[in-house]
Amino acid sequence: MPKVLISDDLSPRAAEIFRERGVDVDVKVGLKPDQLKGIIGDYDGLAIRSATKVTKDILESAINLKVIGRAGIGVDNVDIPAATAKGVIVMNTPFGNSITTAEHAIAMLLSLARDIPQATTSTRAGKWEKSRFMGIEVTGKTLGIIGCGNIGSIVADRALGLKMKVVAFDPFLTEERAKALGVEKVDLDELLGRADFITLHTPLTDQTRNILDKVALAKCKAGVRIVNCARGGLIVEDDLKAAVESGHVAGAALDVFAVEPAKDSPLFALEQVICTPHLGASTTEAQENVALQVAEQLSDFLVGGAVGNALNMPSLSAEDAPRLRPYLKLAEQAGSFAGQLIEGSVSSISIAYEGDVAGLNTRPLTAVILKGLLGRQMDSVNMVNAPVVAKERNIKVSESRSDQVSDYQTVVRVTVEADGITRSVAGTLFGDKPRIVSVDGLPTEAELTPQMLLVRNQDKPGFIGNLGRALGDAQINIASFYNGRATAAGQAICLVGVDEHIDESILRKIGALPNVVQAKLLTF
Repeated sequence: MPKVLISDDLSPRAAEIFRERGVDVDVKVGLKPDQLKGIIGDYDGLAIRSATKVTKDILESAINLKVIGRAGIGVDNVDIPAATAKGVIVMNTPFGNSITTAEHAIAMLLSLARDIPQATTSTRAGKWEKSRFMGIEVTGKTLGIIGCGNIGSIVADRALGLKMKVVAFDPFLTEERAKALGVEKVDLDELLGRADFITLHTPLTDQTRNILDKVALAKCKAGVRIVNCARGGLIVEDDLKAAVESGHVAGAALDVFAVEPAKDSPLFALEQVICTPHLGASTTEAQENVALQVAEQLSDFLVGGAVGNALNMPSLSAEDAPRLRPYLKLAEQAGSFAGQLIEGSVSSISIAYEGDVAGLNTRPLTAVILKGLLGRQMDSVNMVNAPVVAKERNIKVSESRSDQVSDYQTVVRVTVEADGITRSVAGTLFGDKPRIVSVDGLPTEAELTPQMLLVRNQDKPGFIGNLGRALGDAQINIASFYNGRATAAGQAICLVGVDEHIDESILRKIGALPNVVQAKLLTF
């Protein structure tokens, strides 16, 4: 039975869901890093919020860990590269608190427009400063949204309901999607120059870090008001402070800060700045939603193999998992076979999906092929980190699909180039059983066994007898035999399943047989 640790405060219902789904669960909240490191090796899954820091040091002790689930969107507290290298899937729950965060952004925007927190403080102090707190209407004003994904699109919808004009900057936003949302897609400089209000809803990446610095703020319309309920590192706080003090920025409403918890900030002393302690996802509904979602996602993966909302590998739905299972086995065998055919440095890998398989979710299959292939050349390659490993080594990976059927109803074809030499392997399914149907263009129909002898030879009389005699003399029992050739008397291959290990001395004897071009032991 898979075992999960819940190390942060989650709804009690999360633990119930794990147990209902057949997952053993422990709830241990408030663990110190050394305590977590000491027990993490006992668990297949880890469910967290923001308090637990999953560092490289902790991951090194996570010998059985397969998946980390973050109840929420941000995963700043997880070392994703280290998890990927370890083969640990990292999931978040991007939809459970989307509405809550979007509503908080709108609440901050309206509070900023009407100075509500400042007026509250003044009124409670016994003052009645009506003329001091002269706000502005949002109707007819332009809202600039930086990052128009899940949360940003909800903010856009709410802003349009307030009769605001909405412009959006997001490299991944298509014109069609922008039109459907009712927003205008613009570049960042145009947004900065047009917006009366700016709200940020983008993750913190190398591309978005410090996206609002003094240069960007100088491009903003005078009197702009800025809302940030996303990530603190998106804004350079000292630059924002200077822009507010100069009057160029009329005010800001911040729920997030560069350093959290934010016990001190250069912005706290400015009356024009509204601050909240990272409350974007802090509603009863949101906390319940993300807790249930993370429990369901981890259970689906550990019990059924489904991968949802993963940040470091392709998603695989519960419906896809059983359909893909035999194809995953085929992909692993094809990748491993191709990896054993090559020698030297891989420069490119081409994967073709033909027939029935072309209509499936092939991204997990590609990850498995890369794992099988690259794992033959280097250590610590797994399904999660294989695409990253390929990219880091400048290996060109291409994928194609065709629903055209040739000799087989479905085919997975892997072509590899290494040091200028091209090798290829193709496989299919007979029922749910993988079969290799082509090696370097030579046809065969081979069911792979743990140890197989690959022999390339000239198709001449006496070859099979000589090979059988050589194996018999070495006391090697033949479990299966598959032969293939392109033309009579041309080049041929045979794949021989064997029960005993074939050492180098036996391989050399087989390689020296008449008409043998190559003899190689393959393991699966």
